[in-house]
Amino acid sequence: MTQIETQINDLIKASKLKINGQDNLFYFKLVSNLKQIISLFHTIYGPNKDTELLLLAKLMINTWKERAESLKVRDMQKESKRAWYTDHDIVGMSLYVDRFANNLTTLKEKIPYLEDLGINFLHLMPIMKSPENESDGGYAVSDFKAVEARFGTMSDLKSLQNRLLEHNMYLMLDVVINHTSHHHEWAQKAKNGDKTYEDFFYTFEDRNLPDQYEVTMPEIFPHSSPGNFTWSAELNKWVMTVFNYYQWDLNYTNPSVFLAMMDTIFFYGNLGVDILRVDAPAFIWKKLGTTCQNLDEAHLILQLFRACVDVATPGMALLGEAIVAPKAIMKYFGSEVENECSVAYNATHMALQWDALATGDTTVMLMSQGDIYHKPQGSTWINYTRCHDDIGLGFTDENIIKAGFSPYDHRKFLKEYYSGQYSGSDATGLLFAYNPKTEDARISGTLASLCGLEKAITTNDKNNINKAINKILMMQANSIFMGGIPMLFYGDDVGYTNDYTYQTDPGKEYDNRWAHRPIIDWNKNQKANELGSIENQIFIGTQKLISIRKNHACITDANNTLWIECGNKHLIGFRRWDENEEMTFIFNYSPHKIYMSVNQYHLDGEKFHELWRDHVFNIRENANLLVFDPYQFKVLLKLQ
Repeated sequence: MTQIETQINDLIKASKLKINGQDNLFYFKLVSNLKQIISLFHTIYGPNKDTELLLLAKLMINTWKERAESLKVRDMQKESKRAWYTDHDIVGMSLYVDRFANNLTTLKEKIPYLEDLGINFLHLMPIMKSPENESDGGYAVSDFKAVEARFGTMSDLKSLQNRLLEHNMYLMLDVVINHTSHHHEWAQKAKNGDKTYEDFFYTFEDRNLPDQYEVTMPEIFPHSSPGNFTWSAELNKWVMTVFNYYQWDLNYTNPSVFLAMMDTIFFYGNLGVDILRVDAPAFIWKKLGTTCQNLDEAHLILQLFRACVDVATPGMALLGEAIVAPKAIMKYFGSEVENECSVAYNATHMALQWDALATGDTTVMLMSQGDIYHKPQGSTWINYTRCHDDIGLGFTDENIIKAGFSPYDHRKFLKEYYSGQYSGSDATGLLFAYNPKTEDARISGTLASLCGLEKAITTNDKNNINKAINKILMMQANSIFMGGIPMLFYGDDVGYTNDYTYQTDPGKEYDNRWAHRPIIDWNKNQKANELGSIENQIFIGTQKLISIRKNHACITDANNTLWIECGNKHLIGFRRWDENEEMTFIFNYSPHKIYMSVNQYHLDGEKFHELWRDHVFNIRENANLLVFDPYQFKVLLKLQ
């Protein structure tokens, strides 16, 4: 046993934990993870940081001792299920508390509505304290442990969490690990001359090093916040600010920063958070001469976070919010040996869906599955059609070329299609973060508006309204039935179109992503109960999709998704299975009626129950053909 292991053992003895009783899970997890924790810490910070390592050990012990007994019981329940977050029964919704339900207290009143839809997992967009007009949608945090007043109080959050537990629902919150608001206590202390806290950030006396960094660092928001550094008059220095001038990047080369953020992560764990969304992990390590994104050290930091969480708050899983190239995303899962994040966003597939919808061609989607297919057992995706963020076109040039297209022309078409510049488009969207130097841009807009519902309602075109609804449900079906946790975005459940009021809001006018972050009008949502209304058609359709998912265990994510070429560029499908059942899902992304040869698709079986339209059919009796109307999909349960 090494000296540091002996010292940590002594801490355990002094803590008076009942390692053979109620604290056995903690002790088992610590023993299992200790060598890795020590190795990772030494690799990142060097072998002479055992003082900080002991502080980390004390932090883990104290976190466990402070953990509520109810959470420890829940930890054991999750442990018995192992990768509980892969279950087919989990369906999520992401929402802004104030825009969905005004505050945390009134959000509790909306739980019956969510349960009726089938939602049992809530992702609350950032609710911690952030400065008005400098919040970046809540991602510029000024206090990680205080709820922003307009949402309520920490007591209100705990009350909501207890209510969710009563309804067997899960909770996800965000932690922003790359930066803080410049109003955060750490930044304020730095501005006031505290050298300890100045070392929490990247600061520079002149432009020499910042200019060298800028050579290789891309701009995140070139239009609204160009460059990666901001002059601080209070510090009389330049500060690294990768996202916005008011968001100061944390310096993880300083182990005190790691310990401070570890303490923050444990705080969320002991609140009862089930999945912690780790925001912007790709950016947390900076190195001159690189893009300062996706560096090896960032992955080591995440592995260390994960190992410590597994010990002290074992019921909480980590989600890595890494919206990066497909092959880079896979690294955030780690491996079977080097555990990192248990959950990641399937941003690539989201973008691929929008690619297929615009082109009517699924070739790029099919070509790209190899980039995102192989992940460690026990990890899972967040699958989504829309979210609070923009739509990036991050699938690779290589796969676009393999599909027979020019990458530049292909992306140009997509941008024009969804921004309404293409004459044949039904979509009503906006270009976000357009860079005139590179012509790069991303896309804003609600699911409904991008699927053509806004334009169809404006022109009162009933045929196009129906077509838009079909598009919406097909897109959602693809996300709901894939391997992973489906995450709906609030408002999409009843077809909210773009909200343009942000254009006259001084705090939001520069950011057109607010167009797809609506303020919920509950009178509109009540129309979900009006038979035949647009809201009703979308709500009951989404409700049915969720019900199908929850009733079929083969949709649990066990790396059991097989993509199959359908022999027609307009169609794409995949198969899901377990030891008891097999399901096949096929989607028509085109405006045309398509006839598909069953023999070409290699459907294994003769008799199927098509669950979406609820009818049983025999392949041979249908002349070995499946017929797909425009934007139609089929959910095929093989019958024995």
